[in-house]
This record gives sequence, C-alpha cells and structure tokens, in this order.
Amino acid sequence: MKNRLKSILLFLLVVLVVAAWVMTPWFVAVGMLVLLVAWMLLTKAGRRAGQVLGMGLRSLPQRWGESLVIIIGIAGVVGVLVAMLSMGEGLKKTLNGSGDDQTVIMLRAGSQAETNSSIARDQVPRIGNLPGFAKSSDGQPLISAELSQIVNLKTMQDGTDTNVTFRGVGPKAWEIHPDVKVIEGRKFTPGLREVMAGKGASKQFRDLTVGKELKLGNQTWRVAGIFESGDSHESELWTDAEILGATYNRSGYQSVTARLAGAKSLDELKKAIAADPQLKFDVQTTKAYFAKQSEGLSKALGMLGTVVAAIMAIGAVFGALNSMYAAVAGRAREIATMRALGFKGAPVITAIMLETMILALIGGAIGAFLAWLLFNGSQLSTMGSNFSQVVFKFHVTPALLWNGLKWALAIGFIGGFYPALRAARMKVTDALRSI
Repeated sequence: MKNRLKSILLFLLVVLVVAAWVMTPWFVAVGMLVLLVAWMLLTKAGRRAGQVLGMGLRSLPQRWGESLVIIIGIAGVVGVLVAMLSMGEGLKKTLNGSGDDQTVIMLRAGSQAETNSSIARDQVPRIGNLPGFAKSSDGQPLISAELSQIVNLKTMQDGTDTNVTFRGVGPKAWEIHPDVKVIEGRKFTPGLREVMAGKGASKQFRDLTVGKELKLGNQTWRVAGIFESGDSHESELWTDAEILGATYNRSGYQSVTARLAGAKSLDELKKAIAADPQLKFDVQTTKAYFAKQSEGLSKALGMLGTVVAAIMAIGAVFGALNSMYAAVAGRAREIATMRALGFKGAPVITAIMLETMILALIGGAIGAFLAWLLFNGSQLSTMGSNFSQVVFKFHVTPALLWNGLKWALAIGFIGGFYPALRAARMKVTDALRSI
C-alpha cells in the first residue's frame, strides 16, 4: 500500500512538472538551460552526470534502432501538432486581416453574422444620412448595401461541390475596400451578370478564369476579372448587389458596410442609431466583426490538433519508455560499475533523462522543420461561420514551433524519467549478477 501511494504521488509530480513545462515561455526555458549547464560544469555531481551522459551518447550507434523509435515517434507527434495548429493560425490571420478600424459593418440588431441579418431596402437611404461616414468625390457617403448568397462550385482537387459566398456589393464598395485590387481582367459591369472572383477562390474552385461562363441561380454569368485583397474576401465571388438580388428574389440586403470619416466617427454613428427607433442595427468595426467570426473555428482547429497530437504523444511516450528501459537493461553492467565507483543516483538519473530528451529534441526539430517545409504557405479552404468555404494558408509561426519543441521535450522527460529512476535504484550486486 505504501509503495502504491508513492507511485501515485510520483506520477502526479511528473504530471505537474510536464504541465508547468508546457506553459513555460522560451526565455524561462533558456534560463533553465543556462542553470543546467552551470550545474554540470561547476559541481561535482553535475560533472559526473556529464560523464555518464557522454558514455550514453557514445553508445547510441550500438542502439540506433531504439533511438530511431524515439526520434521518429516524436517527429510525428510534433509534425502533426504544428501542422494542425498552423491551420488555426492561418485562418485567424486571414480573418483578422479582413477588416480595419476605419470601416464598419451594420447588421440587424442581435445578428451574429450576415447569414441571419436582414436590412430593408427603404432603410438604406436613412442609413446614408447618418453622421460619421466618409464622403466620396461626388459628395455621397461611402456606404455599400450588400447581400450574400451561398452557391455551389466544384473544387479543383476532386470536383466535389463546395459552398462559396457570392457577394453582391454596391458601387462604392471599391472605395470602401481600397485593398481590393484587380490583378487580372477588369471589374464587373453594374447591371450585367458578371462576376469577379477572389484570388484564393480562383485557385481552389473550377471555372473561375477570366472569360469563363458559370451557371449560377439558373442564370449564366461571365467571369470579368480576378481580384486580390489579402483577406477572407479572396474566398468570394463579387457582383452587382442589384443583379444578385433580382436573380435570387431578394427584396432587401443583409448588411451595410461603410468607411468612417475619422477616429470619433464610430461613437457618433452609434449614438445616431440609438437615437432613431426605426434603425435597429448593431454596428461594429469590420476588424472586430471578422475577429469574432474566426474565434470559434480557430479554437476548434486548435483543440482538434491538440487532441490528435495527445493521442499520438501517448504512443510516443510508450515507445520512449520501452526504448530507454531496454537501454538501461543493456547497460546494466556499465551502470553497476559506475555505482560501485561512487556515482550517486542523481547524476545517473540526470544523464539518462538528458539522453532521452536530446533524442526527443532531435525528433521534435525534425517534425517542426517538416511541418514548416511542407505546410507553411500552403493554401486550403475550410467551412466558415457562414457555411461557406474560407480560403486561407497554413501559417507556421515561431510560437508554434516552440510549442512543438516543448511537447517533444515533455515526451522525452516522461519517457526517460522512469527508466532513469530504475537505473538509479539498481543494486550493484543485482546488476552484476544479471549480466
């Protein structure tokens, strides 16, 4: 009973250490490394741990099979973790970059997204008379009454039907969104069934080339041009809002996007809307709106990546445990001899754990590098909050690489701790007798 209690307490201690390590920032880890090196250089126990570590590393060529089990297993864990989390980072970067503090979006009060918002046609002129909007060269407010329709397009990869946002915009949309640039062809002509495709959409879905005809809403549309914007709008098709509404029998709009006149304009606009009981709208900056849209999906992708990596990590831990237990058994005479020469348990434990963590670090570095090499900048699409595809790129950040290395070292710590403890507790006579 006493031994079982000790085992449980030891396990809980290991869990706490690993949990603390996973949350450790890089500069704290660097400080810990400096202290470890100083201990190994300046203390007798540390120097002995270095000697034991050196002997273990020199024997790795004789144990290359067991070492590869650790390296490959941990490389797989880190590669999957970094790749999955980079999806969330890429989506967040795309959506967070889709707006700014100088443009606002107005939705029906209580609406969380455009899909469940509606704005009557006769309310748009009232909105245009509100204060706070920037003016175009003709003196008109920079507002764009917009609506969106989900349409099906076939993917480039396998031709499956995929939901894509078909957005109708007003004539002032180009001034409201100055980052939207035509990179091929031309802008659509108002009043005609012409579309512009976002750069991301043109690479992900079929038939989105200049001059190509599409069948959407039982009507034929011609692709007039391709645009880039560096944000989630690149996942969409754009056309004239009036033509889109007539095609799909839409009597109103879903949102109004506008450019503000100055820093205090948003407060003026909110006060004016609150003072008019006929205007029941929520207004927020497009930066805040798209940040909210990305939050849930980014968290879901992050959780999925963590769960998958955790399952793989369990397998990697067992692989490391088996390998290191075999290594300790194979080095029983060596360890027994060192113990007979006066080496205490601490240097032995430290050396074996460091050996495992070095192998884990190598595996983690390989996995992180492969994730960066294969995925960083690669384009893909996923279902967004409006049930249409959002095209974005994997974004492997230094923070993700560091998290991957922390996971690798945590696996190495667990995989080396128990075999090291067994080696430190090994009785000299028993070890020599077992050879």
